[in-house]
Amino acid sequence: MTEETETPAVDLTGIRDAVSVRLPAVSAYLSVLRTATAGLAARLDFTLDQIEDLRIAVDEACAMLLRHAVPGTDLLAEFELTGQEMTVRVEVNTLGVSSPNREDFAWMVLTALADDVDATSEHADHMAIVLRKRRSTARPA
Repeated sequence: MTEETETPAVDLTGIRDAVSVRLPAVSAYLSVLRTATAGLAARLDFTLDQIEDLRIAVDEACAMLLRHAVPGTDLLAEFELTGQEMTVRVEVNTLGVSSPNREDFAWMVLTALADDVDATSEHADHMAIVLRKRRSTARPA
């Protein structure tokens, strides 16, 4: 282990970690991603409800992407933890599709479960969905 990997980078708001997970673009591997999502959200002290919302949101985003993924390619998930927020970017290579259907029920689920949702594309054969979730500072009464 090098000195660089022993200590996480820290910004002014606290923790700042970046984690990448590359999996085959097959739904059978999504359980690994859901587990990683929950573990990383717990690291930021998200509530159990927030962790579950984020797990479902990541699962929905991946399901939307996998419908268009080129067979035999990978799904890349990148998690960034900064202070009280987690950003998750999931992406795949596609066959000419660069944007998810924003009228789809799955998109409505994403926007309900995450604080911010966006779709991006580097080119016509690539699709990415970015989710952001902030830790709630309010405590139940």
